[in-house]
Amino acid sequence: MSNEIIVPFHKPFINDEEISAVAECMRSGWLSMGKKTFEFESEFKEQVDAKYSVAVNSCTAALHLALCCAGIEEGDEVIIPTTTFAATAEVVKYFKAVPVLAEIDKDTHLIDTLYLESKITPKTKAIIPVHYAGQACDMDEIMDIAQKYDIFVIEDAAHAFPAAYRGKQIGSIGDATCFSFYPTKTITTGEGGMITTQREDWMERMRILRLHGISSDAWRRYSKEGTWRYDVIEPGYKYNTTDIASAIGIVQLKKAYVMHQEREKIASIYDEAFKSNDAIIPYKIKSDRYSSYHLYPLRLNIEALKISRDEFIEKLKSLGIITSVHFIPLYEFTAYKSNVNRAEFFPASNWVFERVLSLPIFVGMTDEQINYVVESVLGVVKDNLK
Repeated sequence: MSNEIIVPFHKPFINDEEISAVAECMRSGWLSMGKKTFEFESEFKEQVDAKYSVAVNSCTAALHLALCCAGIEEGDEVIIPTTTFAATAEVVKYFKAVPVLAEIDKDTHLIDTLYLESKITPKTKAIIPVHYAGQACDMDEIMDIAQKYDIFVIEDAAHAFPAAYRGKQIGSIGDATCFSFYPTKTITTGEGGMITTQREDWMERMRILRLHGISSDAWRRYSKEGTWRYDVIEPGYKYNTTDIASAIGIVQLKKAYVMHQEREKIASIYDEAFKSNDAIIPYKIKSDRYSSYHLYPLRLNIEALKISRDEFIEKLKSLGIITSVHFIPLYEFTAYKSNVNRAEFFPASNWVFERVLSLPIFVGMTDEQINYVVESVLGVVKDNLK
C-alpha cells in the first residue's frame, strides 16, 4: 500500500482573503461575538431568503436551540432518518426525548415520505429532515404532513448550502433550518453553524439561549452605548460563535456560488464517467432540486463485484485516494439500538450502507486528481468484476 496521499478526501478552499480577514479581526482587538458576527448573520440570511438568522458554534448547537424553541420535552418523539450523522439523534437525546428512526429512499438517501406518516404518534413533536449530500428532501410532502399533525419541521441542512427545492432556498422553508460550517462543508468558518427561521419569536429566544440566557451580548454591553447591567432570562448555553470565525465566513460567502460551480463540474465529470458502468449505481438528484454537491455518493453494484464496499475503499486507499462513508445507519450504534424495534427492518438503509462510499469532491481539485479518481475507480471495478 502506498503511503502517499494523492487525492485527500477534502481540503478547505482557503486563501489570502480569509487570512487577511482574520488578521484584520485580530488587530481590531475584538475576537469573540461582535460586529463581524452580526454582519455574517445578515449576509447569510439574504443568501437563503430567510427573515432571521442566528450564528452559533456548530450545527449541533443550532439543532439543539431549534428543538428548544420547538418545546421538546422528556418523552416526546422526534422523527429522523436512519442515515445521518449522530448529531441529528444526539440533540434529541439532550431532552430525554426519543429519536424515532425513519426509512430512507434508496435512490436519494433522503427520508422516505411514503413511510413518514406511519411513524407519527400522539407523542410526535417534530421531524428533522436531513438534506443528504446537499440534495433537498421532499419538503412539500413533509410540510403537508407536519401541518396535518401540527408538528414542527427542523431542517438539518449541514450539507445543503447553497441548495434549493422547487425554487425555494433551503433556509426559508421549515420552522428552522440548521447549517454547518465545519471544515469539510461547502463553506467553512473552521467550526461554526447557523440557524435560519421565519419566526421572530424563535430568533429572539435563540439569540438569548446561545449565550447563557443573557439579555444582552457582550459586544453591546461593552460598547459606548451599552451598559454593564444585564439580566439572565433563562438558563442558556455557551453556543456563540466568534468574530474570527465570522470573518472567515463573510469571505467564504462571497465565494459560495463560484465554489458551488466547481463542485458541480467535478460531479458532472464523475457522472459522465460512471453512468454506463454496470458495476456502479448512479446517485439520483431530482430535476426540481438544486444540490450543493457537498458529497458525491458512489454506490457499488456489489453483486457484480468480487469485493465488498469496504474492500473497494481499501483498494482506493492503496492507490492514494481517501474516501469515506456517509453514513453508518444510526441503528448500528450502541447508543441508538434501544430506539429500534429489532423486529423492524430497514431494507433501503441496509441496501445503501452496503454499497455507498463518498468520493473526493472539493474546490481546488486539479484535473489530474479528478481524472486519477475516475481512472482508479474504473480500474478497481475492472480488476474485480465477477
